[in-house]
Amino acid sequence: MERRHVFGSTDAIAGELVHLTVEAAAAAIASRGCFSMALTGGSAAEQCYPVLAQARLPWERVHVFFGDERCVPPDHADSNFALASRTLLSRVPLLPANVHRMRGELAPAAAAAEYEATLREVAGGELDVVHLGMGPDGHVCSLFPGHALLSSDRLVDSLVDAPKSPPSRVTLTMRTLAQARALWFVVTGAAKAEAVRAAVLERESPLPAARAARVGREVRWLLDAAAAAYLKA
Repeated sequence: MERRHVFGSTDAIAGELVHLTVEAAAAAIASRGCFSMALTGGSAAEQCYPVLAQARLPWERVHVFFGDERCVPPDHADSNFALASRTLLSRVPLLPANVHRMRGELAPAAAAAEYEATLREVAGGELDVVHLGMGPDGHVCSLFPGHALLSSDRLVDSLVDAPKSPPSRVTLTMRTLAQARALWFVVTGAAKAEAVRAAVLERESPLPAARAARVGREVRWLLDAAAAAYLKA
């Protein structure tokens, strides 16, 4: 199932993200006793997570994971964990043991193996929700167009040749995105409009975002008008 929502502002997108999170968390906690979500980085986090921090959730039952991480220390300016800490994690009463960061300070392969073990142990390899930002090139997490990692059979994998700096990264794989109960794309800006068009409208598009949307069990696109510009009839 795939749904598209177009909003007039990033504030409206953030508000919808809060609404969806409250609903998904309630359902997950009622069914399984906890709620797991994987966070994204970049502009989606900057714009939406300060608002998500205001959500009325039973935070003690929320487990936070990450879609990907750069291989840098956790306080580095490039760290997705550092961004999440500033915009969300430091603002809500999460249990420290329920925040599962990718240890980017380790060697990439070691960090990926460790995180896969954590994902299996805590969530059975099946996350409730994965937040996906998207680059203008259509990449999601650290899954880049044409990269061999798109075919990885692991749940978490690493790369040392990302086309964006820093090149060494750890990421959830397409397999993990396919197993997640829901994928929520949060995409804003005119620079991403062409990639959104291809991912949504071209059924055979090879873009990582398109591949994720095809394999996702429940997919939602939360877009601003600029990102959705080429979806208009």
